[in-house]
Amino acid sequence: MIDLQPPRLRHDTWEFPVHHMRGGTSTGLVIWDRIAPTQPELREELLRHLMGVPLRGEYPGNRQTTGLGRGPATSNKVFFADMEDAADGRRLVSALAQLASDHGRIDWSVNCGNMSSALQLWALDTGLARRSTTGLQTLTIRNTNTGVLTTSRMIIAQDGGFEVAEIPGVMGRHPAVDLFLHHPAGAKTGALLPTGNVVDVIDDLCVSCVDVAVPMVIARAADFGKTGHEPPGELAADKEFLQRLKALWIEAGLRMNLRRKDGSLMTREDIARSETIPKVCIIGAPRGTGDLSVRYFTPQTVHGSMAVSGGCCLAAATLIPGSVAHEIAPKQAQAKECEVRVGIENPAGVLGTTVVAHMEDGALAIRSAAYQRSAQVLLAGYMPLYGASTSLRQALSELQ
Repeated sequence: MIDLQPPRLRHDTWEFPVHHMRGGTSTGLVIWDRIAPTQPELREELLRHLMGVPLRGEYPGNRQTTGLGRGPATSNKVFFADMEDAADGRRLVSALAQLASDHGRIDWSVNCGNMSSALQLWALDTGLARRSTTGLQTLTIRNTNTGVLTTSRMIIAQDGGFEVAEIPGVMGRHPAVDLFLHHPAGAKTGALLPTGNVVDVIDDLCVSCVDVAVPMVIARAADFGKTGHEPPGELAADKEFLQRLKALWIEAGLRMNLRRKDGSLMTREDIARSETIPKVCIIGAPRGTGDLSVRYFTPQTVHGSMAVSGGCCLAAATLIPGSVAHEIAPKQAQAKECEVRVGIENPAGVLGTTVVAHMEDGALAIRSAAYQRSAQVLLAGYMPLYGASTSLRQALSELQ
């Protein structure tokens, strides 16, 4: 398999093997961890070359014409992945790098539920995971950004191909992936409710700060004069709204005690610059078959659909009595563990989620949250690294 080969020197230019993939509504790269430099600064330089972002400083309006990134945060993701031994067998271990088009800073603090759905297909395509002839295929995935364990499930059809699914925001039917997040509450902050409150009042707005798979700030669209059904472009053009929303997520992030990768608390400036946390959404009543409607931010940009990690968080929030989400979609967890389905209307359609939970001593206990995605291998091949530094070239030569 091409990606399981080391980097190669060709015509005096180092070329690096990658899988360019789609997972859900996100696109990015999956790289075999063993063939990448171990030094953090060289690993990050490699990513900037591959994705076409500035090697240093900022480049406003960069269209990433020199790399494989596509502009928005949803198409600027890279996974480093490999297999490892665990007590219950072999599993995949992954680390996500989140890039942005106009600067070279890289965020290593969160996972991506959409791109995670590409990992099992990548492992099967490369031969790192064993593929059965037919039937159910499961693969446990450990994400090092968050520590969360996920079970990915695909089905091999009788003809040897994958069973397929159609999902909102993606044309056509492609290999189907079911992803189950295990014990996702407090994935980033250690608490289901990071501020200790079901509802916080910030700038006269009532919000719920919830951490399930990803920390998120949930606000009522009506409090901004919105419905939760606006086209993303309309929201992106409303500068006054965006300024107010940003002030909200920065203050909420401070109250949630969000931390950098080294464990230190994020500052106001850190949160203001962050491309990944906290996520933020505005919600409203549904107009179709869903339980509620959402417009989701990543947080710097409005999302064209709904990230699945954020979807799991919002779905879980509907089970928290008194939360902003529960007010609009009052779901109930029982004393006995059960599956609760929540349909989330978004610009691309309805994201179907399932929360497996129960009430314990008056508090919500979440065992898992699941969602269905589809995945594709867009391209597997080598990308030339024009202009690689001397240090990066030396590191790649040592991987031969």
